[in-house]
Amino acid sequence: MSEHRRKPPQPQGGGRAAARRGASGASGAPSGRRAAPRDATGSPSSPSAPSSYGPGAPGGEERPYGGRAEARRAARNGSVGGGGGRRRAAENAGRGRGRGRGQEPAKKRFIDYPRAGKFGARRWLPSWRLITGLFIGFLGSMLAVIGIAYALVEVPEVAKAARAQNNVYYWADGSQMVATGGETNRQIIKYADIPRAMRNAVISAENKTFNKDKGVDPMGIARAVVNMAKGGQTQGGSTITQQYVKNARLDDQSQTFTRKFKELFISIKVGREVSKEDIMAGYLNTAYYGRNAYGIQAAARAYFGEDAEDLNPSQCALLATVLKGATYYDPAGYPEIDPAASRDANTERAKKRWKWILDEEVKDGRLSAEVRNKYTKFPKLESPRSNVKLSGQIGYLVSLAKAYVINNSDGKITAGQLEQGGYEIHTTFDKKKVKQLEDAVQKVRKAKIKPKLRPDKDTHVQFGGASVNPNTGAIEAIYGGEDATKHFTNNADTTGAQVGSTYKPFVLAAAFKNGVRSKSGGEVQGDGTRTIVDPKSKYSGKNKLKIKNYDGTVWQDKDGKEWLQTNDGQQSYNPPSYRIDLREAMRESVNSAYVQLGMDVGLDKVKAAAMDAGLKDDKSMAGATYPSFSLGTSSPSAIRMAGAYATFADEGKQRDPFSVKEVKKEGEVVFQHDSQVKSPFSPEVANNVTDVLKTVVEKGTGTSAQLPGRQVAGKTGTTDGNKSAWFVGYTPQLSTAISMYRLDDDENNSKREFLEMFGTGGEKKIHGASFPAQIWQDYMEEALKGKRAIPFPEPGPIGEIVGDIPPPSPTPTEEPEPSDSPSPTPTETESSDPPEPTESPDPTESCKPWDPRCEDDGGVTDGGSDNGGADGGPGGESPPPTGQPNGGNGNGGNNGNDNEGGLFVGPTG
Repeated sequence: MSEHRRKPPQPQGGGRAAARRGASGASGAPSGRRAAPRDATGSPSSPSAPSSYGPGAPGGEERPYGGRAEARRAARNGSVGGGGGRRRAAENAGRGRGRGRGQEPAKKRFIDYPRAGKFGARRWLPSWRLITGLFIGFLGSMLAVIGIAYALVEVPEVAKAARAQNNVYYWADGSQMVATGGETNRQIIKYADIPRAMRNAVISAENKTFNKDKGVDPMGIARAVVNMAKGGQTQGGSTITQQYVKNARLDDQSQTFTRKFKELFISIKVGREVSKEDIMAGYLNTAYYGRNAYGIQAAARAYFGEDAEDLNPSQCALLATVLKGATYYDPAGYPEIDPAASRDANTERAKKRWKWILDEEVKDGRLSAEVRNKYTKFPKLESPRSNVKLSGQIGYLVSLAKAYVINNSDGKITAGQLEQGGYEIHTTFDKKKVKQLEDAVQKVRKAKIKPKLRPDKDTHVQFGGASVNPNTGAIEAIYGGEDATKHFTNNADTTGAQVGSTYKPFVLAAAFKNGVRSKSGGEVQGDGTRTIVDPKSKYSGKNKLKIKNYDGTVWQDKDGKEWLQTNDGQQSYNPPSYRIDLREAMRESVNSAYVQLGMDVGLDKVKAAAMDAGLKDDKSMAGATYPSFSLGTSSPSAIRMAGAYATFADEGKQRDPFSVKEVKKEGEVVFQHDSQVKSPFSPEVANNVTDVLKTVVEKGTGTSAQLPGRQVAGKTGTTDGNKSAWFVGYTPQLSTAISMYRLDDDENNSKREFLEMFGTGGEKKIHGASFPAQIWQDYMEEALKGKRAIPFPEPGPIGEIVGDIPPPSPTPTEEPEPSDSPSPTPTETESSDPPEPTESPDPTESCKPWDPRCEDDGGVTDGGSDNGGADGGPGGESPPPTGQPNGGNGNGGNNGNDNEGGLFVGPTG
């Protein structure tokens, strides 16, 4: 055989086992166990290395050890040619199929999150399959919840909610005074009797999609949810259907998420099951329109004095306006509830919304432009409080009690909640006393006030009055005006009429409490030495007295003008010395003495004493920088004046007047009055003020207020220009204030002014001692009939007698040295003893040149301007037989109609 066909030489040794090993390693892979024997040194591909495999095996290495077991292990571990061991086999797992099988891939989870096989941020990004699945699951769950809630919610009966819509007011004795709202002033009318113009106005203003929606507005609900999330009000997204459900089918009127959720489902059901006509009629018949009117028929009567079916588009737009909230959109205003709800502010808001509604109707195609152009003027309205059951004094009482609850319940009872009704309001008003006070006023009005006889003198005459219990602060009676349905302003609570000389007791109380400032002697109280005065302390009673500062310098205003204080009737007292003690000066209401006393005490202390007694720091208190402030340039209400005098009646204990004892709802007490008692004055101060005021009634300007068999303390007051007159007086059991003034009762006139009362009632001039004192006496006599007469406490000694001029001594050596300070040894007197009748002093008595409080010019002025009395504010008064009109009309007065200082109005309440 030729050389090139010769077979290769056979390997040395081996046999079948070696052949098998050679076959298993034919691939030549370097992996598997030991690719070469332990002692091998050659390369696997070296041509010189003898092969250990069978023929045809390319370059295998000789394996001098091994056998079947080695081959099986190599196959099990995935080794093809040995090398790498288990670790390398694991690294090669999953790279494809081979003779050695790798690990199985991990099973996928049902919710693949975090995502398997993803790294970094992608591992945490949910897949679109996951997002879609969750959304579908959430939507399905919500639909299931909504379906179950819808099935479980039942539509309540209409009558069940309608019966709850009223408030009941009770007299102090527990008997019912009046029920307002609900059945009292609601008349249900048919859908056909509701004018189309009213339906169109409401739809355009509140729910444009009413005829198409299913009872709810999704966008409105979204807004409400956002508001609730922000902690704001939940209103703003309700449809007409929802409002109807809230008004007529829900007992719960709270603004909570639970109530809103319930309202939503009931509205959906009502929207599907109740016709649009019934929903609209139900809504307009149950809604509250203000003025104690529930329903469209009552509202039409209250605002226009017409039936609902006769309303025109302009009137309907106005009623749709007040549906937004009568407190802030009724043009009459509700300042007793919120100062922001004044007549002017409400009118402006109402006109703006009224115009907007008419324009929206045109835009929506519910009103033609031609018809719209007919209504360019705001509709004429009836006087407020048209409910006949609120006529007379009842309307004023309800208004006062309602305002008190809103302003004093710490937000527990709001105006909106009261409008919804369901409250029992127990007042402090005594039914008999209210009637007796009204009768006393009407008696004077019928006998003396004759508008037809004296149209220029007796028109626009107003009276106000209030009675307060000194021991509790309870308001037992008020007189608010002729009729609550004709005269809206409550004259007992806010008038703007200056109180005049009825302010002088606060000056006296300040002097008894703080003393007068002097150059020497007395107790140091921070602003100089002070001396507490005595009722017998002396001051000048001269007319046109030049008012001085406590240090003796002449007072001047910002323009450098001096102040000359006049007395009523231009009368001077006790010439030539003009000395008059404080008791007599109060009895005769001498202006000059009390103006100078106020300057010596300090007008800031006078103001503080008035506020301590119970008055409020309103705008009218701003005059506390002028000497005339002591004469009553401020204008508190009759309620406040009665309450302040009650502080003196109860020996210096002060309580704020109140009109509501408690409020209940569904049998639960939701508000209860808690009397806070303060003691701003000591019994010595209060009782000495009372003792001085007793002489005013016993033998002074207030004799017409005497009550046979009873002790009475009080003070008359007449103001500059005779524009108001007051009498405020008290017994230990009752304090009452009566005011009289002339004021145009046209409440649409924002420039009303107080008018003079010269000639009113046939009198030359109206004094506090005339009609006000007469009304006070007639009322108090009836109110206290059958009650035990209680005397006032005896006053203890107080202060020193300042300003007294000792009589001349028989020998010059014993004449005292001139001094501005009082004698160091006070003269002991019984302050309860009435003073001697006014007499002219001995001719030898004269003013000392060193006495800053006494002028020796015999009444002749020495420069300055005549700006006292009428000029500087209210003047005092003499008893009616000797009274003469004041003269002068300069600066310093304050007769503006601020309408501040009421008990329950604005910031003063």
